[in-house]
Amino acid sequence: MSNKYILAINPGSTSTKLAVFLEEELLFENKIIHSIEELAVFDFVIDQREFRRDIILKFLRENSFDITLLSAVVGRGGILTPMESGTYLVNQDMVEYLYNNVIEHASNLGAILAMDIAAIAGINAYIVDPIVVDEMDDIARITGIPEIKRLSIFHALNQKAAAREAAKKINKKYEDCNFIVCHLGGGISIGAHKKGKVVDVNNALNGEGPFSPERAGTIPAWDLVQMVFSKKYSLSVIKKMLTGKGGLVAHLGTNDVREVFKMIDNGDKKANLILTSMIYNIAKYIGSMAPVFEGNVDLIILTGGIAYNDYVVNKIKNMLSFISEVMALPGEDELKALALGALRVLRGEEKAKIWKFKGGLNAGY
Repeated sequence: MSNKYILAINPGSTSTKLAVFLEEELLFENKIIHSIEELAVFDFVIDQREFRRDIILKFLRENSFDITLLSAVVGRGGILTPMESGTYLVNQDMVEYLYNNVIEHASNLGAILAMDIAAIAGINAYIVDPIVVDEMDDIARITGIPEIKRLSIFHALNQKAAAREAAKKINKKYEDCNFIVCHLGGGISIGAHKKGKVVDVNNALNGEGPFSPERAGTIPAWDLVQMVFSKKYSLSVIKKMLTGKGGLVAHLGTNDVREVFKMIDNGDKKANLILTSMIYNIAKYIGSMAPVFEGNVDLIILTGGIAYNDYVVNKIKNMLSFISEVMALPGEDELKALALGALRVLRGEEKAKIWKFKGGLNAGY
């Protein structure tokens, strides 16, 4: 059996993260930062295709890597229509959809860049568990307003990877476990993983759930409606209040929890109150997922960048240990998660899925 080299690509708004793996082993990686000046010449994210493709090829040359050795290229999945979890083959339909996507997001470049590099090497390109993974039970979609349904938009790639890792640690298969997984980052998503499927989860992109470093979280509906119709704020400003400039940013002017701790160390009582409230809300929303499993929860898993903070982790543990053990798996090693998804297909452990266009552009969003 020949060695399987995999290139993983994770495009962000101001960076491109790249890594080459030999099977599970990381060979080399880099996070390439793009300056405001470099990106200013592009009207839309999708226009950065050639710019970022050239950067990827340069990355491979600088590491003296022969592109023909690659067995697969895998990119971060973009905002497609709702789909099952898994590894998907990048096809022309997917690329065309992403090109015409009305929702601007850097992840839309992932599949396109993966296909470009894969075409040079004469191999397949894939995406793995994009943020639009949708395995929600119908009962979880319903709200008190028939015209409004809850949506599944969350950190699927990292949540699924953390859940699989946790299952290994307790010597079980992911598909046999009941987990509550909480991704703690700029946005916070909390998923109920029931026997391998995320049957309920908050819409982390648009701010549902606990407030976070950058998102307002679930807001009292009456007050929000009054704010919208006060005509003091434009639609774009309201959207920014909910996603991007909400949460810690709105209260304390920073989205960095480390900075908040510095403020607290300097005697800032407001900072202490806001951080404590955020932790309280996180724990409350995690706890709200326990009834999904009728209380039979194998593990509560904390992942993402904030899970490195022992204070936050211990506070959450103290509030939730009555439900189950709380395990911290900090970080969000998305490049490895991407590579492992492609590797499962290359090894025949999973079959690559085919994304099919359903409905209109951004159907369901």
